[in-house]
Amino acid sequence: MAWVGGKKALREEVLARFPLYYERYIEVFGGGGWVLFHKPPGTDFEVYNDLNGNLAALYRAVRDHPRELQERLRYVLNSREDFMRLKQVLEHPEGMEEVARAAAFYQVIRYSYAAGCGSFAAQPHSMWGNFPLIDKACARLQKVVVENKDFEKLIRQYDRSVSFFYCDPPYFEAEGCYAVEFPKEDHQRLHDALLKCEGHVMVSYNYCPYICELYQEFYIFRVVRPNSMSQTAGSEYEEVIITNYDPRKACWQLSLESLLNCGS
Repeated sequence: MAWVGGKKALREEVLARFPLYYERYIEVFGGGGWVLFHKPPGTDFEVYNDLNGNLAALYRAVRDHPRELQERLRYVLNSREDFMRLKQVLEHPEGMEEVARAAAFYQVIRYSYAAGCGSFAAQPHSMWGNFPLIDKACARLQKVVVENKDFEKLIRQYDRSVSFFYCDPPYFEAEGCYAVEFPKEDHQRLHDALLKCEGHVMVSYNYCPYICELYQEFYIFRVVRPNSMSQTAGSEYEEVIITNYDPRKACWQLSLESLLNCGS
């Protein structure tokens, strides 16, 4: 599904830099799960985490109760009144039954402008058309652990020498676009937690001097992707992929490309 800050446009660059070997894959800021769903399922232990409780509830409902979720969505209305009502209900979801909460949140995502969950899109959308996607997501999530924890606690819990953490935190100085607050202190706290990791670490960020300075002990690679927020055709957005290992040596795909380039 579409999600603010989703990695649809950058997922190939991210996967190309995965380490050669790991036994635990932990997606620390799961969001729309673009990297997880693009990543081939294997024998590794997978964890999806997001501090947004509504998002975590949706993933658990998709994994464990797809039929009930679809039935709750079958006859919903694409209306501004319902959108505003559900948006208000989800501000204080305590006590809601989890599948009901998930269905409400899914409506807000699908009926909002640019999946931002803030304003009603006022665009035609078939909720029934999403049901095959829910079924596919259910199958992919069957062995995935869904967590709803602060990133520092999650990293501390799952860190091992065989762990691989992929982090896609709220971008620096763009935190207001996300539902969960992420002040400057959290960017520092994330860096400090990752610096102590035994396992492999990858972080994707917007390119800016502060982030490059903060992660100076790591490997930093600048990449560009199409800027979906720009009205100018061909506009690009610069990002960085940060690792605590050299993916040019520890990544199968990049190593193969380097070998082919050397041969030519």
